[in-house]
Amino acid sequence: MSTLLSGLGADLPLIAAPMAGGPSTPALVTAAARAGGLGFLAGGYKTAQALAGQIHTTRAEGVAFGVNLFVPNPVRISREAYRRYAREMRTEADRYQVRLPEEPIEDDDHWTDKIDLLTSSPVPWVSFTFGIPDRAVVSALRRAGSTVLQSVTSADEARRAADAGVDALIVQAPAAGGHSATLTPARPLAPVRLPGLIAAVRRAVALPLIAAGGITTAADVADALGAGAQAAMAGTVLLRTHESGASAPHKAALVDPAFDTTVVTRAFTGRPARALRNQFTDRYDPIAPAGYPALHHLTGPLRRAATAAADTRLIHLWAGAGHRQSRAEPVTDTLERLARGL
Repeated sequence: MSTLLSGLGADLPLIAAPMAGGPSTPALVTAAARAGGLGFLAGGYKTAQALAGQIHTTRAEGVAFGVNLFVPNPVRISREAYRRYAREMRTEADRYQVRLPEEPIEDDDHWTDKIDLLTSSPVPWVSFTFGIPDRAVVSALRRAGSTVLQSVTSADEARRAADAGVDALIVQAPAAGGHSATLTPARPLAPVRLPGLIAAVRRAVALPLIAAGGITTAADVADALGAGAQAAMAGTVLLRTHESGASAPHKAALVDPAFDTTVVTRAFTGRPARALRNQFTDRYDPIAPAGYPALHHLTGPLRRAATAAADTRLIHLWAGAGHRQSRAEPVTDTLERLARGL
């Protein structure tokens, strides 16, 4: 059993990935822990108050869990490029009678408030993505009693994270659904398979590793552990579980024959993210500028309206390459299937 997880009472080297925007509910996180693994609440896109509510709910269940935060790592966009992209989607916005932000919104996702929350009310694990926090932040969380993990997508990023003093790394391959954890979102993602990426990071640093990105079968888990990871993190395969907070049209699209391809796109948020190919990605990815979080806020009202109308042409249908493995079942059943043969 992984020494990284054993201190939290986990029996399985399996972790439910943090999936921002709704899927990672306290019920999903609790179910993952009760199945013998561990789960992460997704702090991204929430206020500190909303995150505190989810932490309180999960803590009341008496299980160990983690919290993931987005580190501010903005990709600036010119006002002209922003307005040009906004004009392109005005027809769709008018159809739904939604108003798009006229000026770029460049916020930090309530960063300081969330760090204050997690240092004053510690959780067992805290992980970071999109950027590496200052060493002072890492030290403060560790003093509070949290194990600190950093998401990385290359050996170079792993070295930078190790220099910041984190305890362990989440090594994410490009097959992952949703946003890439890359620290350089303006660059194309390198086409590397997870076992090879784990091996490269192991050569670069001596920290414990968690494998992420494309974990949807027991064979994927075995390959990740065989490459040297202490645990495997699954996300997409949990999206259709009973405890997932993913929207009904998102869950349905994952197994809809009409959606048979995933693409890495920045059309929705200005950062690279893997989603089911749909009309939005076809129409807007070729013209989408880099710009995060400005594009996230720009397209947000349209995406919310489309989700409410079950209009899968325009929804950000985050999904990893193995999305067909997701099933409508309890989280326990999914994790038991992933653990088969361990």
